[in-house]
Amino acid sequence: MGLSFITGETYRGGMKMAEVLSLMEIRTRYKSEWILVEDPETTESLEVQSGKVLWHSKDRDEVYRKAREIRPKHSAILYTGSLPEETVVVL
Repeated sequence: MGLSFITGETYRGGMKMAEVLSLMEIRTRYKSEWILVEDPETTESLEVQSGKVLWHSKDRDEVYRKAREIRPKHSAILYTGSLPEETVVVL
């Protein structure tokens, strides 16, 4: 399963930076994928509303490995697909 690093058109310190996307844009661009989001904007109940997509993959474990590798200061991991009914989410 291939991974993708996301780069945008904004530059900071000579490096390309990811663009800020709304949750709807993230879901539209990356259907049924795991997404590493940097600097997420959240609601009071901590639901992600927008952020910078740093990495995405169909493979959850690869996204978690990449998060440990690049260690973003503030981040969230999202899944844009539907979870099976018997799935249990542990926070």
